[in-house]
Amino acid sequence: MSIRFRSLPVLLGLLLTALPALAEPLKLGLNYPQSGRYQDQGLQQRMGAFLAVEEINASGGILGREVELVIRNTRGDPDRGAANTADLIDNHGVEMVFGGSSSAVAIASGRAAKERDRLYFGTLTYSNATTGSAGHTHMFREPFNAWMSAKALGSYLSENYADKQFFYITADYTWGWSVEESLRQFTGTNDTSRHGGVLTPFPNALTNDFQAALQEAADSDADVLAMVLFGDDMVRAVNIAYSMGLHDKMQIVVPNITLSMANQVGPSIMEGVIGAAPWVWNLPGEAGYERGQTFVDTFSNRFEMRPSSAAASAYSIVYQYKDAVERAGTTRTDAVIKALEGHRYTFLKDEQQWRAFDHQNVQSVYVVRIRPREQVLADEYSSDYFEIVHTLSGEEAVRTREEWEADRREADMPLNLQ
Repeated sequence: MSIRFRSLPVLLGLLLTALPALAEPLKLGLNYPQSGRYQDQGLQQRMGAFLAVEEINASGGILGREVELVIRNTRGDPDRGAANTADLIDNHGVEMVFGGSSSAVAIASGRAAKERDRLYFGTLTYSNATTGSAGHTHMFREPFNAWMSAKALGSYLSENYADKQFFYITADYTWGWSVEESLRQFTGTNDTSRHGGVLTPFPNALTNDFQAALQEAADSDADVLAMVLFGDDMVRAVNIAYSMGLHDKMQIVVPNITLSMANQVGPSIMEGVIGAAPWVWNLPGEAGYERGQTFVDTFSNRFEMRPSSAAASAYSIVYQYKDAVERAGTTRTDAVIKALEGHRYTFLKDEQQWRAFDHQNVQSVYVVRIRPREQVLADEYSSDYFEIVHTLSGEEAVRTREEWEADRREADMPLNLQ
């Protein structure tokens, strides 16, 4: 007995030494624009991510480990996004990185993550390339891509604006190119002699760049003006279009629309604008998605504003990572990838799937029209912007395996993720 008692202090010492390792937090890297033209979308990502982490930690963390967010500012710059990713993994030991608001940033950051055997989840990245020609084993995209949004919009616009003349104003980078290309395909407006367009600089477009582009649109006598712009660029362009009276002459379409963008412009100017979204805050209440409504209520009460699709995406990613790690029983990257591939789930909306061959999230796409001002302002947070006018299921919207492979061949990429 005396030997056992003499051993007890040693055993206690060993246990106390082990406790810090057992309690070591599980770190996730959030790589998002705290400044620059997409900073409002970045703020929504931050709020959604922090809310998810708080809830997860309150319920015991992931595999018993408290979750810690380590954040970095991309400033919307691909080189900075990649450098941030390297720093988060190399110097802070994060197990996964997520974020975005620019496809160029997400693609560059994803490559840096892959080099270090870490997952990268794209939060706001709509270019087809992200899970297409630039896709790889370590990149997963939570929102829809340009093809999916364009197919849903094309379905609606072809039915309601058949034989109308279009004009495109497009941000001159990977997201803009792929959205315009996809939307032209699904609206039958590939004839650029009839359906003209102009590129605007990115990321340094000036007010006079948008004025010149909008004047070309006005001179074209088009019926539909597709503004393939995002964030502050879209906000400035829509305001200028309104000052030029183009709202009364053309149907304005913003292919990727968010609550943050609508709020920045305001309900009077945004009224009647058509766009596409992977999720809007009023969807869960209208469709009866209880988990989605809980998120909306919690977010709204906590931050005194409605959540945008950016917040919903970041929130969902944290929970999806948690779920995959717990199903895998480890944070080891290869095991988590296997747990994600092909996984179907229902969370904030109807069923979604992490498609195995390209890591694109297959999900329903919503075409929305901005409501009249008085309806928008009737909401407690003056944010009831979105009337859902058309829905396309994920299986209908997403590219087929054959279409994806054709894109990979054109880019001289292998027909499987590497």
